[in-house]
This record gives sequence, structure tokens and C-alpha cells, in this order.
Amino acid sequence: MSLSYRQPGVVLTDRRFTVPLDHSDPAGETIGLYAREVVASDKAGQALPWLLYLQGGPGFGANRFVGRPAWLGRALKEFRVLLLDQRGTGHSTPANRQTLPLRGGPAEQADYLTHFRADSIVRDCELIRREVTGGAPWTVLGQSFGGFCAVHYLSTAPEGLAAALITGGLPSLDAHADDVYRAAYPRMERKTAAHYARYPQDVERVRAIADHLLRHEVTLPNGYRLTVEAFQTVGILLGGGDGSHRLHHLLEDAFVPTPHGPDLSDAFQEEIQGLLSYAGHPLYALVHEAIYGQDARPTAWSAERVRAEFPQFDAEKTLTGDGPLLLTGETIHPWMFETDPALRPLRETAELLAARTDWAPLYDPARLAANEVPVAAAVYHDDLYVDTAHSLRTARAIRGLRTWVTDEYEHDGVRAGGPRVLDRLLSLTRDEA
Repeated sequence: MSLSYRQPGVVLTDRRFTVPLDHSDPAGETIGLYAREVVASDKAGQALPWLLYLQGGPGFGANRFVGRPAWLGRALKEFRVLLLDQRGTGHSTPANRQTLPLRGGPAEQADYLTHFRADSIVRDCELIRREVTGGAPWTVLGQSFGGFCAVHYLSTAPEGLAAALITGGLPSLDAHADDVYRAAYPRMERKTAAHYARYPQDVERVRAIADHLLRHEVTLPNGYRLTVEAFQTVGILLGGGDGSHRLHHLLEDAFVPTPHGPDLSDAFQEEIQGLLSYAGHPLYALVHEAIYGQDARPTAWSAERVRAEFPQFDAEKTLTGDGPLLLTGETIHPWMFETDPALRPLRETAELLAARTDWAPLYDPARLAANEVPVAAAVYHDDLYVDTAHSLRTARAIRGLRTWVTDEYEHDGVRAGGPRVLDRLLSLTRDEA
């Protein structure tokens, strides 16, 4: 039985679904999915078209909105919205260090996690669409990894879509993970340089923190071992619209005086452990590189291997001179399964996933070239998380797709400029139709 309740301006309904773990074996094991239905209070009794929201990630549950903020307010003017916790996330059947041992050992856990990519997520969506809409197609809004899922949707089940709206989430159709990260590290270098140009005082602050970490073993209150490489990953903040400012505020009070000399402050340690820990979204670390697997080549810790091709990111070498230390982000490394207590029990599972060579293709170029679904995509001109050149190449490969290329927003544009971004994408699909 579904439970409905209210927040300011909206009526919410908890929806639960049961789907096969492996869609090729529909009579086999099942898992649970959770989604939150949202409708404007003054439209609760109306028959409205549906909009399905697919969160970025992988590994994050849908946004927990209160009321009608960001893009949701615009959507609720004409849609009934379904906020899906994709499999393994949020209030759906969880997959983390506590639950995965129920599967057995690392080999069984790795096999289980192969079912948590875009292909399985889209088949989940098709099952629940028939229940939710009575079979009518719906509009999908895919943010970041949610956009990757939307492109898979267009490749495999376009009949389920009235339209597809993609924000910062057009994947390369054929790039290996190595190609993704060879494009990513130069972006990280540019974003770091732009941050230092805005906040030149942060050059010395970052160097001081890195130097301290090279000379001291630091364990954060949650048990996370803060190494220099781990600290560098705070560069992930630089992909958000306010990320540079957030990073600056983090750095400005990093040290306090103590009887033993300067030390990292409790406030700094508390904040940075929240930024670095994967306790709340372990699937991001476990399957992040797997979302690029499409052939017999293993991903094989691609971000770590490719980083070696960019020696300017080496902290120890940088600190022997007086240059700025480069930051990283949007990369997963094997050492994370040693530094992060939420990931340590899953190290062998992660190794098996990195070695896997049987990934199925995720996109169908021929079907995308014949696409008839109205599609619009916001592409951010120097997106830290998704390569702009890769996105534009994919945009040209999908028939009828209309792009809005903008430098007004960063990767989180659907949050920062939500109503305007959604309105623009909807208008583009309707112009095309």
C-alpha cells in the first residue's frame, strides 16, 4: 500500500517495486526499488504526464527535496514526477560493506554488482513504467550518470520515452575508460589553475597541507587515513558552480596552533572526512569505472594507470619546488579501498570488477542514428566530470538531438539554474517535435 503525505506545495507518495536482480532471469532473485512520487498540491487530482528523474552518480539516491526547489518547481507545473532511487541506492535494496557479505565472498559480490549499471537500471525503469503510467511513455530527465542511463534508454527502449532531457550527461558511445581519464586530467589541471587564479592565497595553503601530510600520519575521526593523494581529490569540488568557493573556505582554517606545533584543525578534519568518505555512496567507488566498460578490455584501475601519464600531479615532486600543487577529482583509485573504512572490506571485490572482461555494450549507434524521440541536452563547455568534446560527438551521433552548450553553469547546472535549465530543454524538445 502506497503512503501519501504533504510538504509545502506538494503531495508525496512513497512507491515500492520488486524487480529481477538479473533481467535475463526474470523468474530468479529479486531486489526492491524505492521511488518518491511528487505532484503539485493543486494538481494532485489531475491526470498528468509523468517525468522520471534519474540522479547522477553512479551510486546516489534521488534528491531529497523539501517543497518545490531547483528544477522540481518547473517540472511540477505540468508533470507528475517520479524520483527514483536507482538499484543499490537510497531506500532501494542497499549494496554496501554491511550488506554485500550476504552475497558470499568477493567473487559473488563482484558478480552481483555487474547488475548495477545503466543496462539494468533502464530495464528497471521499463518494468515500473508499465505499473506507474499504465503503459504510456514518460519523459526522462537524466543528470550526469542519469544522462548516461537516458542514452542507454534511447538505445534499447525508445518506445518508453515521450522525450529525453539530459543535463551534463552525454557519454562517449565508444570510449574506453582510459580515453575518459586521458581527457579528464587536463580538465582537472585547468580547473585547479582557475581556482588558484581566483584565490591565489590557496596555493600556499594547499602546499602547507600536503607537506604536513607527507610528514605526518593523519587519521580522521571516522577512521579515514588522510594521505596526500586523498587530500588532492578535494578537487572534485571544482566541478560545481560554488565549488571553488567551498574549497577556499575549507582551506582557510585548516591549521590551529598546538603545544606540538601547527596541526590540522578538528573543524577541517570533520569537514574533509565528509567530502572524502564513500560511506554514503559506496557504489560510486565500486562501479564507477565499470560504467565505461563495453568490451573485452578490463578497466583495470584506469584512473590510477592514466594518472601516471601526467607526472605534474605528483605531490612529492611538486613540493620539491615552489609550484602549485594540482588537485584531482572524479577518479577512483585502488588506494581508496585502503584509506576509507567504508571501502576497506570491499577491496578484493573492487579488484575483481576492475579485472572483468565481459562487459556488454551499453549503446547502439545504429539505433541512435535513427532516433525519433525528442531529445535535448545541456552541455557545459568545460565540464569537470563529463568531457565536453565526447558529449558533442555523441550529440552529433543521435538523430534529432538538440544541444544547449553553455558556460553559464557548471556540472550541477540543473540544481543551480534548475527552472531555467529545465525550461530550456523542454522548449528544445518541443521545437524539434
